[in-house]
Amino acid sequence: MDTKPRQSHAGQAAHDREVQLNQALANQPTIKIADFEGPLDLLLHLIRSSEMDIYDIQISAITGQYLSFLHQMKTMKLDVAGEYLVMAATLMTIKSRMLLPRPEPVTDEEEDAVDPREELVAQLLEYRRYQQAAGELRDKEQDRKQQFTRAAMTVPDDVQLATLAPGLTTGDLQKALANMLKHRLKSVPVSRTVNTETFSIREQMHVVLSQLSQVPCDFESLFSKQPSTDEVVTTFLALLELAKLNAVVFSQAAVDEPIMVQAGPKTEADLAQDELAELDEMSDVNDSDD
Repeated sequence: MDTKPRQSHAGQAAHDREVQLNQALANQPTIKIADFEGPLDLLLHLIRSSEMDIYDIQISAITGQYLSFLHQMKTMKLDVAGEYLVMAATLMTIKSRMLLPRPEPVTDEEEDAVDPREELVAQLLEYRRYQQAAGELRDKEQDRKQQFTRAAMTVPDDVQLATLAPGLTTGDLQKALANMLKHRLKSVPVSRTVNTETFSIREQMHVVLSQLSQVPCDFESLFSKQPSTDEVVTTFLALLELAKLNAVVFSQAAVDEPIMVQAGPKTEADLAQDELAELDEMSDVNDSDD
């Protein structure tokens, strides 16, 4: 008996199946496993591409697309990670559970049957949140790369620094400011009236010097009982400016003791007009920015 015709027929059939498979794969979108960070990432891509509602996934269609993707990987002889196979099994399980007939509910509680897709949807939503957060961090990283931070520079010799008493540092002044704000916040009422008050550094310098002209004061007494944020910032900057000009002197009897402020060698009349004019220019710039 001649078997050549049968072998020829079988070979032609195999060839036809291969041609059909190649045509089917050619119609599928090209997907590379390197483009995805895991099975959840792939599922989100398929859901977006199919324009599905993530809360109402068409599990049958998504499962078919997912399995088609795995088949492409095997056809191209690529290793498929185990987590992709686990997700494939999960999708097939959900699909089979949704195909099974549901028994008639006996009580009202049984009417609210658990959707087999619920756990998968929760995982996808959580993954999407992390994915969006990662995207925002990448954007911030790119924005930060466009900025250049100048290295710290030594203070020029011709710049006059604020004079502090021995043992007193700028950190102590910062701590005193923080303590003052803490005490004031405790006494702030729940509701308050917002007033349109404006403060300038030069005006607050005058207020501070007026208080110190009679008797030295502790740091906190230079602020009102319920100061606004503008008043706190402006008064503190005025104190620093006065210290730089030797118009006030800070002192502290011991560690954790109140910081005392007293009038310095220079009076308000002794301050150079050009120094005060510079402060006026700074205030004008800030007003124009507002």
